[in-house]
Amino acid sequence: MTTNTPRTTNTPRTTTNPRTTDNSRDLIVLDMAGTTVADGGLVEQAFSAAAERLGVRPGSADHAEKLDYVRATMGESKITVFRHLFGAEALAQQANAAFEEAYGELVDGGLVAPVPGAREAVERLRAEGRTVVLSTGFARTTQDAILTALGWQDLVELTLCPADAGGRGRPYPDMVLAALLRTGAVDDVRRIVVAGDTSYDMLSGVRSGAGIVAGVLTGAHDKDRLTRSGATHVLGSVAELPDLIARAEA
Repeated sequence: MTTNTPRTTNTPRTTTNPRTTDNSRDLIVLDMAGTTVADGGLVEQAFSAAAERLGVRPGSADHAEKLDYVRATMGESKITVFRHLFGAEALAQQANAAFEEAYGELVDGGLVAPVPGAREAVERLRAEGRTVVLSTGFARTTQDAILTALGWQDLVELTLCPADAGGRGRPYPDMVLAALLRTGAVDDVRRIVVAGDTSYDMLSGVRSGAGIVAGVLTGAHDKDRLTRSGATHVLGSVAELPDLIARAEA
């Protein structure tokens, strides 16, 4: 798998679902870490390891300031975060590579798990004839490591990282719109559902024109922040999403 090729597990379908109506929600774009995947704070651990390689001493004021920024920007493309923190492109790329390596090692150590009910929710959505896409702010190599660790390589039709959408991650709408263009699952952005745990997920969904932008409380940001960033609904977890969609279509 190259670093800029989205993982597709079957041929994208078109809008031929006999269940389709003007009110149906047939393209579901789900975030990974914090939404469908529980990683127990691995982002912070991997960041600390990467920052130390660049001379940021753990426990220092500089480390604390940078870690606060990482927490505040959960959901954003990681290379974008490192560009802000380290300035020079070469340093940002070095930090990003170190982060991806550290995160991958933690994943390989068995430190990720599905959010309870996430797999079942995805399987139900697909059984209902919907197209489900998993998206992330991580690089492709890290995304693939998570999918492999969970045995999710064939769980969904398509997985996307920022490189698959021209390089811009959240809060830009590019990955959501790339999911629409690559799958052809719906003919109207209002029939897209976006779900995530961060304000950046919410902004991305709103900017894409998605009809449902659902925040979940299993990750980085609380109900108030998700709502202020445009969430149309806030759920306890992604396990509640199929029922929300069913109610919206009723």
